[in-house]
Amino acid sequence: MASGERNLVELRRTGIAVVAICFIFNMFSRGIGDAFTVMVLPLEREFGWSRAQVTGIYSAYLLVSGLAGPVVGALFGRFGPRAVYTAGCTVGGVALIAVGSLDRLWQFYLVIGLALGVGVALLGMVPGSALLARWYGRRLSTMIGIAFSAMGLGALVIVPIAQQLVVLYEWGGAYRMLGWCVIAVAVVQSFAVPWRRFAAGDSRIEARHAANAGAEHWTVRKAMATPVYWGMVRVLFFTAMGMYTVLVEVVSYLIDLGVAPITAASAFGAMGMMSVASVMSSGFLADRFGTRPMAMASFLGTALGICLFFALSFHLSLATLAACIIVFGLCQGARGPLISSLAAKRFGGRGHATIYGTILATNAIGAAVGSLAAGLLHDYTGGYRASFVFALVSMALAALPFFTVRELRTAK
Repeated sequence: MASGERNLVELRRTGIAVVAICFIFNMFSRGIGDAFTVMVLPLEREFGWSRAQVTGIYSAYLLVSGLAGPVVGALFGRFGPRAVYTAGCTVGGVALIAVGSLDRLWQFYLVIGLALGVGVALLGMVPGSALLARWYGRRLSTMIGIAFSAMGLGALVIVPIAQQLVVLYEWGGAYRMLGWCVIAVAVVQSFAVPWRRFAAGDSRIEARHAANAGAEHWTVRKAMATPVYWGMVRVLFFTAMGMYTVLVEVVSYLIDLGVAPITAASAFGAMGMMSVASVMSSGFLADRFGTRPMAMASFLGTALGICLFFALSFHLSLATLAACIIVFGLCQGARGPLISSLAAKRFGGRGHATIYGTILATNAIGAAVGSLAAGLLHDYTGGYRASFVFALVSMALAALPFFTVRELRTAK
């Protein structure tokens, strides 16, 4: 085999390894955050807090994890992936261990909302997207979709495990055990992963991103001057607001309907399993059929899933529940890879991580608003139907930029 061919083979192997490591960290980042969904009722019952107070903890976590995105992007550009991922595992693991000893509401906001939010941001798609953008050009949408799909797997694997740990060791012991697992990951990845090679990237891709971006050095200020930037912001903000109005209370909703707690947690995890397939394929389908058709299909599917959840409030049916899991799950997270790849293509280069971090921050703000709205609407109405209506309106607003922003309307 010629030297050039060997180099190409080595680049491909390294690129696959980069996708794998981004996949693993995305799985952990989503799973340890979503574990809170099985803690809502135990915290309510033990401390007597209102639903809004409890979901407010999750809102704070979502807000911090998103607002930290631009800072994480800057840290990634300055210190590289080893430092960012190691810090994320360490901060997240320590926070999870500390949660098990808390007994004041403000402490939960500080440890879960602030500390865990920062840890998850350091492990999530801001560093993952930036790292993948150094290795992939034409297939970037597909690879980002694969990495994003790990978030669904995190819900599938970690949330039911967390529910079982709650049954065995109560919520405090469950959090401590999750924390020690994350600390173990921090130690292993720091020494076992060839971070220097991963950070170097493929020099051919850097030149291609620069060409796609018009050979312009993009900064956050320059990106904010473009309509497509704000179009992406609106898509992620309203999508997250609608999705998390539903997601934060799925487990509690099903339990209140009479579903067994472990079954409710498994249903949440099954939706994550469904999302693995859709998120993994969304980038590929967008590359093949276009971003806008793929986005519209996902919005329609999400709306149908919300309507099915609404229908469960009138009559609990296993068939309807299964349809909820399949339809809502298949569309869950499908927009994320589309916006991530569009941002990488439109604002490629070394400034991409910080720019994408600011866009992703609005996703977290929307998620925080949706999570808090779910709790407030539950406390005000005594049920969940108002939350489903709120979610449907949010998804309609999320789809609008694909009709009103030219670059999103014609995006490839």
